[in-house]
Amino acid sequence: MSRNDARLTRTSAVTDGRTLTDVTSTQRGGGLVDAAVRAARARRALAEGADAAARWIAGTVRPSGVILAVVASAGLACGVVFGWVEWMVAGAIALLLLAMAIPFLFGVRSYRVDLRLPHLRIIAGTSVTAGITVTGDGTRIALPGRIDIPVGDGLVEFGVPLLRPGHVVEETLELPPQRRGVIVVGPATTVRSDPLGLLRREHAFDDEYRLFVHPRTVALPSTSAGLLRDLDGSPTRRLVDADMSFHAIREYASGDSQRQIHWKSTAKTGQLMVRQYEESRRSRMAVVLGVAGEEFADDDEFELAVGCAASLGLRAIQDAREIDVVVGAEIPRVVKGRLRAIRHLPAASPRVLLDSFSGVDILDDTMRVEDVCALVAEGSDRLSIAVVVVGSTVDANRLRQAALAFSADTVVVGVLCDERAHPRLRTLGGIPVLTVGTVEDLAGLLHRGATG
Repeated sequence: MSRNDARLTRTSAVTDGRTLTDVTSTQRGGGLVDAAVRAARARRALAEGADAAARWIAGTVRPSGVILAVVASAGLACGVVFGWVEWMVAGAIALLLLAMAIPFLFGVRSYRVDLRLPHLRIIAGTSVTAGITVTGDGTRIALPGRIDIPVGDGLVEFGVPLLRPGHVVEETLELPPQRRGVIVVGPATTVRSDPLGLLRREHAFDDEYRLFVHPRTVALPSTSAGLLRDLDGSPTRRLVDADMSFHAIREYASGDSQRQIHWKSTAKTGQLMVRQYEESRRSRMAVVLGVAGEEFADDDEFELAVGCAASLGLRAIQDAREIDVVVGAEIPRVVKGRLRAIRHLPAASPRVLLDSFSGVDILDDTMRVEDVCALVAEGSDRLSIAVVVVGSTVDANRLRQAALAFSADTVVVGVLCDERAHPRLRTLGGIPVLTVGTVEDLAGLLHRGATG
């Protein structure tokens, strides 16, 4: 029994030893894993810090500051290694200038800036007034600085004087005239920089506005007169069983409404006879604006076309007419020719329509105007009038092709925009075409049609 006990004890001891060894190795392995994790975290922290430092340097050190830093490094290095006193002096001066520029960066957040834009909608070519209020937000006197206000692709600068804590400075800024479009104004950015322009620090606020620059439009005569006279009640070639315009009496057919039976004719002929009507034209109008770059001589001609289309749309809304305003949509070049796409502009109100026209751009990858008209005609067969607005590079054949896309019951009018041409009204292939050199010419030609 003692031997067995001794063996068991030794076995137990050996087993305990193995267990202890395994635990020790596991602990050692865990320590290596922890060290590896800590090393990975340290590397990640260093990488993030280096990246943040690089971004700070890129946003703070200007090109002249970079040159001065290179001069300082090279001068001091060459002076120490080769004993070149001149290089060492140049490096020391460059380093001193960099050090003197650092205090100018302090206080970039010592202002509280409030940018106000009282009018968010203006007409192209007009300026807009913005208000700016700067308040000293620190506990110490703030050094003079500058505030930059982005206006689209431009920049408006505003100089800030020396400010005491709580001191308020209010100014009115006259923003330059803008072209049609949706312009982003702001955010206001405080800028700190030294006199030599070596270092620069910025802080942007949250005040950002979207300025809608509407196209120039003109008041047009009512679409119930002239070339765009309202065709409500004017009969079409389509025969229907019930409408306002009486056409003829015919024999009763299965499915006809008994309310349309004409009893006098029935009594004369001895057969059931019913009334037949011609369908009246609905007061629905479409304005199709070509936006393909090849259809316009230049950007100014395109702006003229946008103004004419917007004027027509506004007149239709004022006349309570149902209106579709359609432009070509941008098509990816890889599928151009295989994909058809148009864009309907919202026209619930004059402001909504003008806001939509603010965002219309000339496109290189889009459908030709005749293809746009074909797609519009497919989507709406109840149009009474369609006005096609194009540039001077669209010839008569393309205008005729655009008109043929609509049904025979739709009156098609062309508006040809050419700043070099005299205003005139002519007929091309049975289509009345108005040639305009300014947006005011459109009103004159339509009025001439009303009185002619």
